[in-house]
Amino acid sequence: MKKILGLGNALTDILLQVSDDDLRELQLPKGSMNLIDLETARSIQSRFAHIRKTMVAGGSAANTINAIAALGGKSAFIGKIGLDEIGEFYREDLIKNGAYPMLLQSNMMSGCCTVFITPDGERTFATYLGAAADLKPEDIQRDAFRGYDIFHIEGYMVQNHELIKKAIEMAYEENMTISIDLASYNVVNDNREFLSSLIEKYVDIVFANEDESYAYTHLSAEESVEKISRQSQIAVVKVGKKGSYIMSNDVREHIGAITSACLDSTGAGDLYAAGFLYGMSEGLDIRRCAEIGTLAAGRVVEVVGTKLTEETWEEIRRLCALYRGFHRMMEL
Repeated sequence: MKKILGLGNALTDILLQVSDDDLRELQLPKGSMNLIDLETARSIQSRFAHIRKTMVAGGSAANTINAIAALGGKSAFIGKIGLDEIGEFYREDLIKNGAYPMLLQSNMMSGCCTVFITPDGERTFATYLGAAADLKPEDIQRDAFRGYDIFHIEGYMVQNHELIKKAIEMAYEENMTISIDLASYNVVNDNREFLSSLIEKYVDIVFANEDESYAYTHLSAEESVEKISRQSQIAVVKVGKKGSYIMSNDVREHIGAITSACLDSTGAGDLYAAGFLYGMSEGLDIRRCAEIGTLAAGRVVEVVGTKLTEETWEEIRRLCALYRGFHRMMEL
C-alpha cells in the first residue's frame, strides 16, 4: 500500500445552517471561499451566537487525509496550529482518525472556517486562517516527504505561491505522485496563471468541480476534463448529481452519482479525492478509484459536516475490499 501525505490549512470548521438572506446581508457570494480578518471572524461569531453550531477539525486536505485513514490507508498531514485549545483539539482529531500529524506551531490563534450552509445544501466559507497562514516556506523540510508516495495539496494553499512551489518541487524531486484539488472557483480565478504553470510542470492528478474547471479552462465540464488531462496525467471533473468525468491517456469515462438526500455538501469534494487516492494507493484502476470517491462523497452529503459514522465507513471499506479482490484476481 502506498502512503499519502497531505499539505493544507489546519482549520477547525464551525458549521452553521443559515438562510440565503443571511448570506446576502454578509455580502458573501454563495458557494465562494472568503478570507476574513480576526475582527470579522469575531463579528460573525457574535452575530450567530444564538444558532446551533457543529465544530469539527477540518481544512480541505486534512478532510481528505482523515478519510483516507478511515478507509484503512496510511496518511499524514502537514499544517500549522496555534498554542491553544483549538490547536490541541485539531492534533487529537488527526490522531483519533488514524492519520499522522506533522503539525508545526505558531504564536497566532489557530485558524477556523465558518461554513454557512443554505437550505439547498450549498456551502459558503468565511475563513480566518490565523496560525494556518503562518506556515512558511522554511517550515517545509525534505524529511517530511521521505517514505511517502503520493502528495496531495488543497487549492486554497496556492495563494501562497512561494510556499506551494517549494513543497511541490520537493515532492517532485522525491518522485512522488502529485495531486491537487482546485478548491474554489474564485481561488482559481485569482491564481489561474500560477496554477497552470504548476499543473503543466509538476501535477499528476487534478480534481475540480464544474465551477472550478470552468474558471480554469472556460470550457464545459466534458471539454474541461479533456483539456486538463493534456496538462496532467489524470483529470477529474465532478458535476454534482450528474456524477463525474475522468480522463487519462485519451480515455474519458463518466461515473454516475449515487442517490443521496443532500443535507450539506461540505466535504463532498474532499471525500471524493480521499476515495480516489485511496484506490490509487491500492493499485486500482481509475474507474474503481472514482467509484470509491463517488460513494464517499455521496455519503458525506447526507450528514452535516464531514464526519461519517463507523457503520458508513464499514460499508465503503467493504466495497474497497471487493475491488481489491477483483483487481488481484485479474492479475493472476
